[in-house]
Amino acid sequence: MARSKPRAPRSAPARREAPSADAPPSGSGRPPGPSLAAATLPRVWQGVGYRPLTDVAAARPLLDFAAIPWPGDAIAFGWGAFTSSADGEQLVGALVAERAEAAAFLHGPVVTTENDPREVATQLVSAVLDHSVAGGCDTVYACPHGLDRIWVRFGFIPLPESTLPLALAGRPGAGLFAWRGGTALWTLRQSARDAG
Repeated sequence: MARSKPRAPRSAPARREAPSADAPPSGSGRPPGPSLAAATLPRVWQGVGYRPLTDVAAARPLLDFAAIPWPGDAIAFGWGAFTSSADGEQLVGALVAERAEAAAFLHGPVVTTENDPREVATQLVSAVLDHSVAGGCDTVYACPHGLDRIWVRFGFIPLPESTLPLALAGRPGAGLFAWRGGTALWTLRQSARDAG
């Protein structure tokens, strides 16, 4: 009598999780990222705390110090870098963002600490990109402000200012960098179509 091999038990089909209310729509072409609540949690890196600014006006003295024009009432959100001080904590870095539909325009980062300012600026950009993507942005624009190494590190590419959406056009400053999902694989034709 021939013996048959025992069959392996069938595995149950994988359960699909319901999409989060904060997740981007499934047809957005972006992989789902963290929720807005998760993306805006405070962070700490090498003794510096990073968190969304509850009052974005606190960033104004830093932007004024660096001669970066204040965007007025158009600010959608901002992030700050804080260190401990004798008075509790001190704002040593800030980055604020305007928003127009699925695009954001960054003002800054500005960092006043002498303790590794480039790393503080990098952490601010990282936090703002996470916040922007979780909030539904697919393109983020920034003026260089001499921080080309940081923008390139995150996948920003130089673009002509004519590619800005109309709601974000006309900002003072020379030069423009743009980020789209961390990849430079997009064309100016696509940008013009998105802006129109």
